[in-house]
Amino acid sequence: MNPNHILRPADFADQETCDLLTLHLAGMHENTPAGHVFALDLAALISSDIEVWTVHHHGHVAGIGALKRLSAHDGEIKSMRTHPDFLRQGIASTLLDHLIHRARSLGLKKLSPETGQNSSFESALKLYKARGFQLGEPFADYQASEFNQFLHLSL
Repeated sequence: MNPNHILRPADFADQETCDLLTLHLAGMHENTPAGHVFALDLAALISSDIEVWTVHHHGHVAGIGALKRLSAHDGEIKSMRTHPDFLRQGIASTLLDHLIHRARSLGLKKLSPETGQNSSFESALKLYKARGFQLGEPFADYQASEFNQFLHLSL
């Protein structure tokens, strides 16, 4: 992990955290057709089955990501977003590595994200695949469509 990256549980009273979540939701709605956006808003992220983490870089919230427990053995990655000012600085890698570690420490056996299909999701797909995630079937309550794809990592 980059020594300049500091991981913390998300502080939803922090304006930078809330602004990044707002940016994330706006981006999901901008790049995905209506009815196919599954990003969680602030109210949905405040749940006992979801852990939300932030990466801080030089005192600023540089990224956010969440781990949702789906069952005793399965987890889902939610709300992964790097702030535009911190792209290509390893923020997403730091977050994803941490979420994988957290999932393992919780005894989960499989970790899965649902992500979009268009070009705006290529960086995320590349990162997931670099960590060993493989394309697969829908999970939880998701339905496959031409707008989404599903990845899975056996832990």
